[in-house]
Amino acid sequence: MALSPIDHAGPVADPSPAPTSPDRPSTLAIGPLRVSPPVVLAPMAGVTNPSFRRLCRRSGAGLYVSEMVTARGLLEGNARTFDMIHFDEDESPRSLQLYGTDPAVMREAVTRLVDGDLVDHLDLNLGCPVRKVTRHGGGAAITAHPRLVAALVGAAVEAAGSVPVTVKFRVGIDDGLPTYLDTGRVAEDAGAAAVALHARTAAQLYAGAADWDCIARLKQAVRTIPVLGNGDIWSADDALAMVDRTGCDGVVVGRGCLGRPWLFRDLVDAFAGRRPGPPPDLGLVADTLAEHVQLLAARTGTIPALRDIRKHVGWYLTGYPVGPVARRVLTSTDSLDEFLTVLAGFDRSITLPPESWNQPRGTQRGPQKVTLPAGWLDDLDSDAAPSALADALTSGG
Repeated sequence: MALSPIDHAGPVADPSPAPTSPDRPSTLAIGPLRVSPPVVLAPMAGVTNPSFRRLCRRSGAGLYVSEMVTARGLLEGNARTFDMIHFDEDESPRSLQLYGTDPAVMREAVTRLVDGDLVDHLDLNLGCPVRKVTRHGGGAAITAHPRLVAALVGAAVEAAGSVPVTVKFRVGIDDGLPTYLDTGRVAEDAGAAAVALHARTAAQLYAGAADWDCIARLKQAVRTIPVLGNGDIWSADDALAMVDRTGCDGVVVGRGCLGRPWLFRDLVDAFAGRRPGPPPDLGLVADTLAEHVQLLAARTGTIPALRDIRKHVGWYLTGYPVGPVARRVLTSTDSLDEFLTVLAGFDRSITLPPESWNQPRGTQRGPQKVTLPAGWLDDLDSDAAPSALADALTSGG
């Protein structure tokens, strides 16, 4: 099957230019890096591997962050961890998300990454809400201990040298324990090049609406480095609305681009003052899905690729009337030829109904009760690292 570049099909929905604002940023400065437009692909476990990042990068400029790796896994020589530290030859800057809970381990991991010339940018995950992590004091739980946050960020920044370090976190543990303002200021003081806020608490997980007002308050509290907003960006218009409403310096896009790598082209258009075109027709969606699975197969082999792509099938085909039989084959076959044959049989002229253009994707799980270690909130001034069990191989934020 011939593979064609992602493009919009048909005329634009509205030929008028997108609304512009004289205060809207056009470039994001992260240390020595210049990112234009100010758009970042959020690191997502099992999603933002080199294959998906390639599709997103081709759609538009920005910063594209890898899946999260753990500092402890890197030091222990975990094979899966090292396999995830992979960038295409033309991928620049090489952006990696790193997770850790022990400043000493963090320092050594960053040293190895930088001395090995493996990365151009590091993002620290302080927002993971997964119960098996927070129950040991990791992820979002760490932000309840600002001195530990300062030690972690400081260790990473010192070891990174000229490689910029950014920090991503959530609003807090729950509504009763917001931590984001302290975390932002601590990260700024510790030398972070930028901070990004997912405007939900760990208790929310991915349910409910992101509280963009928290992004605005963080922007007022953090004065010397960029503040990025994350949460509920399902369209390019959402990104502009977040920037205009909060004054943030850029946006981080996660679930909104699942099955839609072309969202980054829409973002390029929107930040340039152009009205983005409509979603692609089913033919171009099928071509992109075919390319995606073939990129995965070239890296991991056919069977792992076909199993990996299954979660993407529903995201790509959201809103398109392709029928249950085709969906079932695409999410169960172990034959690459059969997968491509099903895609080739789609009616390429089918367009996405307007009511499905910006339909939310990905998990909507939540809310949850956040589990913390016994006594974790008794001494918020502690800088002691939590149990090594907090470094479980997981992600989220």
